[in-house]
Parts: sequence; C-alpha cells; structure tokens
Amino acid sequence: MEKVIIFCAPSGSGKTTIVKHLLKTDSRLAFSVSACTRAMRKGEEHGKDYYFMSHEEFKSHVAQNDFLEYEEVYGGNFYGTLKSEIDRIWQLGKVVIFDVDVVGGLNIKNYFGAKALGVFVKPPSVEVLEKRLRFRSTETEETLKMRVNKAVEELPFETKFEQVILNDHLETALAHAEEVVKRFLNPT
Repeated sequence: MEKVIIFCAPSGSGKTTIVKHLLKTDSRLAFSVSACTRAMRKGEEHGKDYYFMSHEEFKSHVAQNDFLEYEEVYGGNFYGTLKSEIDRIWQLGKVVIFDVDVVGGLNIKNYFGAKALGVFVKPPSVEVLEKRLRFRSTETEETLKMRVNKAVEELPFETKFEQVILNDHLETALAHAEEVVKRFLNPT
C-alpha cells in the first residue's frame, strides 16, 4: 500500500506528539525521518529523530537531486525529505507518516496526489502556541519570536489540507487523529 500521511502544523502545535502516538498505536505506519542542518537537541538521535547533516552535506544531496522536498527555515537551517527514505519505508510494506512544516507538507502532498492525506494540526490560539513553545524550553527569545511569527503565517494554510485537527485537548486530538488515519487506510 504505497500511501503517505502528512502531518503539518506550526511548531509547537503538537504534531510530533500526535505522530508519535499514531506510530505506537498503528503498526501499518512508519516514520519518515527528515534531514536537517540544525543542531541536535537533548534527547534526539541521529537516524531516529532526524538525519543531522552539515550544510555542505545537505547541499551535496540537493545537488544530486536526492530530496523529495527541502527548504531553508529559521535563519539558515535546512530541512528536507530524502527520496530514499520513502523507498525504504515502502519496501517494508508500511505507510509513510510525515511530521513536517506546512510548506514541506504541501510540497509532499502535491507530489503524491491521491496517494497522500494531508492533516493540519491547529493550536487553539497563537497565545497557547507561544506558551507551549516557552514550556518546552528549547528556544531562545529570538528563535521563539521567529517560530511564533512563522506560525501566524502558516495558520491560514489549514484550508489546503484534507483534514484539520484542533489540538486544544490532547486526548481528543489523539482520538481524532486515529480516526482520520483509519478512514484513509480503510476506505469504506
């Protein structure tokens, strides 16, 4: 079953939490590990959370047309999806699940067409999003402002996705995500 499910949201909306939950509860899914040039955060693992690369290594992959999509975000850091990652997951007989930003998600959705389900995870408000970002303590004041500003730009894109999940209560959002995935993988 060569399908892909794309979870997109502004940073801090809860998409990673939702995707991790789905991976634990649905064995048909496999996570597409993105490549990036940002520094590894505490608790992250190369090859599990991201393929951490130098700028030179990333640009070499760009030159070789190895990326399905990529972009520069947050002041000089690059993120992208390696084509080889999709092939690896499909060879396992699994459905690819993505946890990507909005622009990357739209690019992937356009590339795969009917094989793709785009899901937008929406925070209750920009204020709640900012509180969540502050709570996780991974941002400087400058990067926090950049992420909040980017979120304000990304929120109107929710209409470009097949499904929108409001993450105002985590358990409700998780249940909604499970139902959305089930319907996509088992159409009646």
